[in-house]
Amino acid sequence: MRNTLAIARKELSAYFTTPWAYIVFTMMLGITSFFFVAILQDFSEVQEMVRANGGWAQAERLDPGLADYKNLTDGVVMQLWGVLSVVTLFLAPFLAMRLFAEEKRSRTMELLMTVPVRPVEIVLGKYLGGLGVIGTTLGLTIVFPLTLALFGRAETGSAIEWSTVLLGYGGLLLWGATCMAIGMFLSALTESQMLAAILTFALLLPWMLLRGVARGAEEPLRSILHHLSFDAQLEGLTSGVLDLKALVFFASVILFSLLLTHRAVEAQRWA
Repeated sequence: MRNTLAIARKELSAYFTTPWAYIVFTMMLGITSFFFVAILQDFSEVQEMVRANGGWAQAERLDPGLADYKNLTDGVVMQLWGVLSVVTLFLAPFLAMRLFAEEKRSRTMELLMTVPVRPVEIVLGKYLGGLGVIGTTLGLTIVFPLTLALFGRAETGSAIEWSTVLLGYGGLLLWGATCMAIGMFLSALTESQMLAAILTFALLLPWMLLRGVARGAEEPLRSILHHLSFDAQLEGLTSGVLDLKALVFFASVILFSLLLTHRAVEAQRWA
């Protein structure tokens, strides 16, 4: 465990002493801020329209979909979490790409393999370091529901439901952890950071889009593809629904990715 933590600290130090992590942080906040303002503006317009048309009962008869805009949690935060799941899909590969590829490029991987550290400690240490970075990146976005909690108007029924918000946020962190695990495995296969990022994105995007493919498939393929889709598994969690099947699914993908990374690192020791 001591070696694992030492490697994790080294990875965190490597991230936070280079500008790349701060570029990613800025991109995350900038993109999220843009969508946050747009979603909040839509929410305000719906609220005004409902008041102008005699209240929610009348508005829902005209458009049942307006029920999602009754409060800030459903009308803003849950939609923002959906946006963040897509943003994470694009940014996580660039955070994961250096975990092993940089070691290979700088020829320090051979040195790392000669010290008395087991491959499993290397893998877990680097993964913990990656989790620290993706956790920090997503952690910055908690400022948006905090802003709504401070300035939202509870008298209009727009108070924040923190249990729902935090469960959705936990789903985002789990999604980020999954992206990092897959990205770390692909980083262990190449010494090119950019290639590792491209391969990670090329794997994650179709995997997430399986839900759309499932709609046009016949049973039982439809159910299989729907179950395997990241988007389908993530939907309930980011909506504040505790789905044990989704937790098991993401945990399985993470563990399998770590196992594959361990095998790749172990193979290099004997190469």
